[in-house]
Amino acid sequence: MRTYELVFIAQPDLDEEHFNALNEHIQQVITSRGGQIVKLELMGRRKLAYPIKKRKEGHYVLIHAGMEMATIVELERDLKLSEDVLRYLLFRLDEA
Repeated sequence: MRTYELVFIAQPDLDEEHFNALNEHIQQVITSRGGQIVKLELMGRRKLAYPIKKRKEGHYVLIHAGMEMATIVELERDLKLSEDVLRYLLFRLDEA
């Protein structure tokens, strides 16, 4: 199992309950397929470098997780289909 880093930006107008539900769903997708969350960091609401879908701010979330390829495929599918996620970036961390 390799370690990956996921950073996603959620819609800025989500209320706290909906934002927490989105985070729980992403974590559930990772753990339900045998993945393991190493680190979760809610980075807060920040200004975007450029507008995305006419939004100038977003909620940033950073997750380090150990995952297999099947988990990554399912996770990326959920992130692409979610209208609450503006952008995401998923990449493998180099092993030391």
